[in-house]
Amino acid sequence: MKIAVYLRNRSLENDARYLGLIGKFTAGGCRVYEIRDDVPVEDDTDIFVSVGGDGTFLSSAVIVGNREIPVLGVNLGRLGFLSENTVYDVVDEVLAGKYSIEERTLLKADFGRTGSEELRSAYPYALNEITVHRAGPAMLGVDVAIDGNPLPTYWADGLLVATSSGSTAYSLSVGGPIVMPESKVLIVSPISPHNLNVRPLVVPDTSVISLSLRARDEKVFLTVDNRSLEVSTDLEMKISAAPFHLRRIRLAGANFIKALTTKLFWGEDIRNGR
Repeated sequence: MKIAVYLRNRSLENDARYLGLIGKFTAGGCRVYEIRDDVPVEDDTDIFVSVGGDGTFLSSAVIVGNREIPVLGVNLGRLGFLSENTVYDVVDEVLAGKYSIEERTLLKADFGRTGSEELRSAYPYALNEITVHRAGPAMLGVDVAIDGNPLPTYWADGLLVATSSGSTAYSLSVGGPIVMPESKVLIVSPISPHNLNVRPLVVPDTSVISLSLRARDEKVFLTVDNRSLEVSTDLEMKISAAPFHLRRIRLAGANFIKALTTKLFWGEDIRNGR
C-alpha cells in the first residue's frame, strides 16, 4: 500500500505523534512518502493522509483534486470534524481494512466572463462552502436564484452556500441547519442578515444557484473554503455540485452523531445524565 502524508504545519514535523504515525505505517509494510511543495501526489497512491486539523483537510482536498484518491483525516488540531481521527487509531484500523469510503459532495463556482483573470484561473472547488462577504462598512445586497427562480434579495454582511459536509463549519455559526453528511443537499445561508424574515434554505444538490451583488463598495471578499480573494462587486457566479466527489475515509468506529455530542456538546443537559 502506498500512502501519501501531508502536514501543512511544518513546525510539527518533529512532533512525536507525527513521526510515530509514519513509523507505524512503514513498519506495517506501507510505502510512505511526504507531500511537499516539490513532491506532488503520485498517481498510484492508495491513501492520502491529512495530518493536522480541518483546515489541513480542506487543503488536502485541493491537492488531491479529481484523482479519486481517498483522504484520511488525522487530527493534531482542535475540533476536527473532517479530521476526526487520532494518530493512535488510524494505522491498525487502516491495515486491518476496518474503514469505509464516503463520497462527499464538492461545490463548483462558475464565474463566466465576470471577474479578474486571477479569479477565473483559481481552483473553483470547495468541500465546505463558498461565501461572499462585504469588504467595507456598507451592507451587501445579494440576489439569488435557484434554477432560475429568483429569491427576495438578501441584505446582509454576505451569503454562503454550503455542502452537507460544511453544515458544521461556517454555516453552523450563521444559524444554518446541521445536516447529515450523506445528505444530497446544499445550504444557502445569509451572514448577519438585516431582513428579519429570511431563513437558511436547503435545496437539492442538483440545483444551480446564481448570485449577483448590490453594493456601495467597489470590492467584496470571496472565499472558497479556506482560500480568500478580494473581487469586484460586479461579480456574477453560478454555484453547483462539482462533477466529481471527494472520497473520505471513515474508520469503523467513527460516527457523525457521536462527533456532534462529543465535540460540540450537542444536547448537553443535566437531565440527560451526562
